[in-house]
Amino acid sequence: MRLPRPVLTATVIALATGSLLLTPQSATADRKPPVREGSGQENGQGSSAARNSASAALNALATPVTDLSGSTAGYPREQVLTPDPENPADKSIKLGLTPYHAIAPKLNALQELGNRVSVEVAGESAGGHRLYLVTVTAPESSRETRAQDRMRELIENAPQAAAKDPAVKKTYKTPVFFNNNIHGNEWEGTDAALGLIEQLATAKDTKTADLLAHSRLYFNITANPDGRIAGTRANANGFDLNRDFITASQPEARAMRQIGIDKQPAVMVDLHGYVNGTLIEPTTPPHGENYEYDLFLKNTYANALGMEAAVNGLGYTPAKDGVDPAQIPFRDQEEGWDDWPPIFTPQYAAFHGTVAAHTVEIPMQVNNAAYDSLPVAELKRRSAINVDVAGAAMRATLNFAQTHRTSLIADQIEVFRRGVTGAAQVPVSAETVPGVPGIGPEDVYTTEFPRAYVIPAGATQRSATAAARLVDHLLANDVRVSRATGGFRLAGRSYAKGSYVVDLRQAKRGMANVMLADGTDISDKVSVMYDISGWSLGRLWGATVTPVRSGSLSAVPLRAVGAATDVGYVAPRGDLRLRLDDPQEIAALNSLLKQGVSVRQAADGSAIVPGSARAKAVVLAREYDVAFDATKVTGGTPLRLTRVAAAVTPGELFALREMNFDVVPVSTAILNAGFDWSGADVLFASSGLNHAGLNTAARAALGAFLNAHGLVGRGATGAALNAATGLLAVQPVAGDGDANGVVRVANSGALTTGAPDHSFVYAPLWFTDLGPGVRVEQSYGTGNPLVSGHWRPLADGTAGPTAAAGQASVVSGPHAVLFGTEPLFRDHPKGEFPQVARALLALAH
Repeated sequence: MRLPRPVLTATVIALATGSLLLTPQSATADRKPPVREGSGQENGQGSSAARNSASAALNALATPVTDLSGSTAGYPREQVLTPDPENPADKSIKLGLTPYHAIAPKLNALQELGNRVSVEVAGESAGGHRLYLVTVTAPESSRETRAQDRMRELIENAPQAAAKDPAVKKTYKTPVFFNNNIHGNEWEGTDAALGLIEQLATAKDTKTADLLAHSRLYFNITANPDGRIAGTRANANGFDLNRDFITASQPEARAMRQIGIDKQPAVMVDLHGYVNGTLIEPTTPPHGENYEYDLFLKNTYANALGMEAAVNGLGYTPAKDGVDPAQIPFRDQEEGWDDWPPIFTPQYAAFHGTVAAHTVEIPMQVNNAAYDSLPVAELKRRSAINVDVAGAAMRATLNFAQTHRTSLIADQIEVFRRGVTGAAQVPVSAETVPGVPGIGPEDVYTTEFPRAYVIPAGATQRSATAAARLVDHLLANDVRVSRATGGFRLAGRSYAKGSYVVDLRQAKRGMANVMLADGTDISDKVSVMYDISGWSLGRLWGATVTPVRSGSLSAVPLRAVGAATDVGYVAPRGDLRLRLDDPQEIAALNSLLKQGVSVRQAADGSAIVPGSARAKAVVLAREYDVAFDATKVTGGTPLRLTRVAAAVTPGELFALREMNFDVVPVSTAILNAGFDWSGADVLFASSGLNHAGLNTAARAALGAFLNAHGLVGRGATGAALNAATGLLAVQPVAGDGDANGVVRVANSGALTTGAPDHSFVYAPLWFTDLGPGVRVEQSYGTGNPLVSGHWRPLADGTAGPTAAAGQASVVSGPHAVLFGTEPLFRDHPKGEFPQVARALLALAH
């Protein structure tokens, strides 16, 4: 049991009396199409899909800014932003906060206050709103900016040299990043940031001048403008952006990713709401095993103490204001607020070298039910407190960065040095992190990094398209990848020319490993997790990935790549065969069907495309990086474009549309209002459809449709709908509702042919008592099927992973397919998508 940890009073006093940078000024919580990313190509240009995977504005952020002479531009980098149309429906207005349409004029005004403020457009949101990145720093000439760029690159790419470089120690500006409003209905970080920028732009004191001479301060003004305007946690696509970093399906997440890569912050704070008292990370166990956690904890805890002192120093009290004292989960809680998965902003930032990273949850709730029920005056009072608290946390962080500038950069260098040299991680303890009290064995999480990963080419690769997608995703996350220019042997295995190698002797080895490794079963470590506990792009993205535990790469003929080599191909003559084992192949198929091409499905599940459509195939091979091989197969089932009625999660809806399915969302309310089923071919149900809540007419219409067409069901919602309509004679059995992770599976049916032998589960189901005509398409692995994640049995011993072992995870019949797994979860497990696509096609035809 974790005991409360004593506060380091001396440290708090030192930080507090180190003079707050600025006097606090009162202002009035939660934590693409499936195409390849990147641009450029090892041999020529990348595919069209790759080139179009990010917005032009995002590409502009990654491209060095130049002046009229073509030289790197210095600072400030000013531009006049075109105002957005006024929107009186913006939900922030009711709170007395800055509506999105007022941000551009405000930033224009801030740039006019002097020579410290620069504004860039970092990208666009899913809803088409600009993402503003503000930089506050002392003016720099082009030469000085180039010197800063060189030092930043030296720190990452040659950390041992950077550690000895006196210029780095003396003149490198510490990058500090404030990320605001990633959850759209957690508004106040944006307003605190705008207020702080104005103070920094106009302050005349020597401490501020010194700060800006030795720091670059970056502010993502609103990471989620769609949600800010609409008053929703999610963006316009329905995604929680603070769960998307490992997948980067959303443009906002990709913009934040690029900021992390380009700016390389040593310190970052992610402003959220609402937890009373203000919650300031570091977190409870489990801690991410791929971090350099000793360096991360040392700095994150020290800054947390400073933020705690600053927030409590504002003078708000429970009796007077309803504001409780700040809390630090690492010190004050046992479990339940962890930093295990890399899906949260601060945890993801750690893999780019951030050594002090925090979620800060400001205290006073103004969203959801409170927004609708509280008087406007009370909402404005609460929001004003929240702006004040967020500002105090930001100012304390600036004090910390200024006071500890040298050690912060030294620790960032050390993170990269360990990666480049293959040094062992340092387990946390009272000796290794002396400034943090109460460290126990429950805080020790480390891993053994393999020597490398190989993504093989040739016959041993499950999918060349998936391999290329994975390589481009790694590169987009700043992981270094090389390609073999000849065949080679490594650790007793032979690999073909063209295989990719991820050498883990690189600065961002943690990023590479957290994506490619199997992960760890942590079920016995803690009783509860905050969010997902298992993920593995190496297992779930459809490509074959082989870890190499030991050996030397010196004899392997390798060349670094900036993008995966295109694998799209069209046979020069005859009819064409398109495999349907990858979501990009499904997308290409549906594109052909939308264009009216007569496609047939062969007995092996592949699509047969007539040679007359070769020109269209050439375009799609380039766009989706898929292969159309020659075939002499005749016959087959004619295919038509499938229109899916979908009662699904936002992630599933996004994945279906990535695969170019024609999708119309449905729900209990939509069906009760009178839905026209005549244009639908199949129903996919996993969320938002309750058979018991349907009126008589809606039930009858749904029953008639399902008897003529079919149901693809996922999870409890799909299983309940199947039970209510009697389509498939099975008994669903629910696992622990909080269980999630990567599981071993055995594929045994036509729908899962070619699928990976691992899948993802969240609140898993399995199916027993299978009636006549029920086929088992997939089963959970024997023994304990959980590879990584958190899945415990219930108190009575049921619902655990061993109870699921060997049981059916996917079943099918003439009018239904049921999934107990999560093959489209948050648009993440790309290699699982075709299972759903095949099920939809099978029932629609």
